[in-house]
Amino acid sequence: MNLTYIIGLLVAIGVMIFGMITKMDPTAGMQVLPNQIGNFFDISSVLIVIGCTIGIVIASFPGKMLASIPKHFGIILNTKRFKLQKYIDELVDLAQIARKNGLLALEEKANEQKDPFFKQAIMLIVDANDPDKVREILNNDIDTMSSRHDSVAGMYEKASSVAPAFGMVGTLVGLINMLKNMNLDSGQSSIGSDMGTALITTLYGCILAHMIFGPIATCLRTRDEQEVLCKMLIVEGIISIQSGENPKFLKEKLMTFMAQKQRAGGKKGKGADDTDGADSAE
Repeated sequence: MNLTYIIGLLVAIGVMIFGMITKMDPTAGMQVLPNQIGNFFDISSVLIVIGCTIGIVIASFPGKMLASIPKHFGIILNTKRFKLQKYIDELVDLAQIARKNGLLALEEKANEQKDPFFKQAIMLIVDANDPDKVREILNNDIDTMSSRHDSVAGMYEKASSVAPAFGMVGTLVGLINMLKNMNLDSGQSSIGSDMGTALITTLYGCILAHMIFGPIATCLRTRDEQEVLCKMLIVEGIISIQSGENPKFLKEKLMTFMAQKQRAGGKKGKGADDTDGADSAE
């Protein structure tokens, strides 16, 4: 479970609610008034902001991507990360086998791989493909994967930009109703509710954009960057193995993909992230 995302979201929601129900009185000091929370609920605002935002997102993206939304939340809440040290150790082992027994001896190791990208990379050099072609194929795979992930993150960024816009639409709706009703005999009684709708819709738009959709898009992009880095390491390692580089030199070369603090701990199997080897946001 990704506790940082959950804790951060709960802290933001908790502080916001506490601010909504808190009142500073010059004589009595700070007062907590739970009944005030009802002031921040308005069904018209919910329909305008949330309903219209969802509608625009549905209209803007294909059904296949929308159907994967539960998977996206699973990715965010998943604590598995990309373990660079694990791949470095495996690549060094492959380099040692290749130097002793040749590239064809790596085929058995390729069949043992659960990561389809790693397996494909090994099989490309086992089949004696040109190094430039191997790098081109693997880099194309990474680019297309990252493009798919970018589209997914873009869906939440689209929602993040649309929500405040519909918050402003709701504000205009509330103001228009208020001004129209002021011309009626009973207009004074509806000014408060109309003005409330005008302001609450803006609040809802900001909440959706900056507390819901924004963090999701950021988490997905961060996960994509981690996965791209991991696959770039694999590409560099595979090409080096094909060129017959010394395993010790290869290890030092691949360690540069890790942060400086992780390199010292990485030799003991610490300081790296975990991974399941699968595309993260598709």
